[in-house]
Amino acid sequence: MDIKKLLTIAAEQKASDLHLVKDLKPILRIDGQLVPIDEALKKNKLSTDNGQAAPEYNNDIYVLSEEGEILKGARRKSEDGVFSPLTSIDLESIANDLLRGEQRERLFKEKDLDFGYSVDDYRFRINLSYERDNLKMVARVINNQSPTLEDVNMPPVIYNLLDMKQGLILLTGPTGCGKSTSLAAMINYLNEKYNYNIVTFEDPIEFIFKSNKSIITQRQLGFDFPSFASGLRHVLRQDPNVIMVGEMRDLETISSAITLAETGHLVLATLHTFDASQTVDRIIDIFPPFQQNQVRSQLSMILAAVITQRLLPKVGGGRIVAREIMIRNSAIANLIREQKIVQIKNVIETSQNDGMINLTRDIKDLYTKGLISKEVAQSQLDELALLV
Repeated sequence: MDIKKLLTIAAEQKASDLHLVKDLKPILRIDGQLVPIDEALKKNKLSTDNGQAAPEYNNDIYVLSEEGEILKGARRKSEDGVFSPLTSIDLESIANDLLRGEQRERLFKEKDLDFGYSVDDYRFRINLSYERDNLKMVARVINNQSPTLEDVNMPPVIYNLLDMKQGLILLTGPTGCGKSTSLAAMINYLNEKYNYNIVTFEDPIEFIFKSNKSIITQRQLGFDFPSFASGLRHVLRQDPNVIMVGEMRDLETISSAITLAETGHLVLATLHTFDASQTVDRIIDIFPPFQQNQVRSQLSMILAAVITQRLLPKVGGGRIVAREIMIRNSAIANLIREQKIVQIKNVIETSQNDGMINLTRDIKDLYTKGLISKEVAQSQLDELALLV
């Protein structure tokens, strides 16, 4: 099975992810839903029941030959059975096609591997791992157009935050909520406006940036530096203005990011947390008890903002982002110092004039504007109520 053509189908179908798992046909995630690839392609037949032409992929229809190869330019033989369930041999063959020698060694040793991969104009973030001693693969489709703040619908207050010369700006939310895309949009804004030296630490490199006014150096974990903590320890010798950390995963990385923000740098990073309060708690709790008072004091001074995102199904197709935005002001700083993190939600709710956004209110606004359905809004609000 030709993995390059499978990846191309995923990109052209506007899927966010391609899943390859033993004993299952290839599966796409489209608008947040998992869809067998056969069903996705069925919507793009050359003709429909009402005789109207449906959208195609580059004027071709993909089919699977009897030999297992994906072909273009032919009508499908039947509605079912175009793609066969994947075997262990299929997945091993796909891995061999994707990996270089040193990557194979890392996968064999660590049983998990993240890397970037390109097919023509499309780019993917691929994860290979094992389940029950069988390979599995998930490929995240990365937009081939470098995003802008307008593309990701960032509110005006974020532009003001990015005009600061130092501080820590965190993007948080669950996997697949668009953190990497929003982070890339922020880097592009800085690249277009300032003469900065921007250094990124990524695992793997996703969006490829082209230096404009700024110098942009993109470094990939495992190839250009051994660990996030190690890379951040040495970055000060590279004369950076802005440092982007793909993910703050551990104590050393978080500690280094805080120190860099303290020493006069703008640091952009991500965390897998669901709101501003949990983000602050997560950072503080990762430190030993004897350091936590010091960390509270540091955060109260350098944590510029926490931007939490969720991607919700949009009426009419596609997805739309809902956000919570916490911006450090004197009230937020005092709550962090005084260990009253739970009250951050109240400050966000009452500080709309300062540019803060409450997630509950944002979801309700999206529903009022007709951008999300009542069912989607209600399920999100019910979930938020359980997290309080």
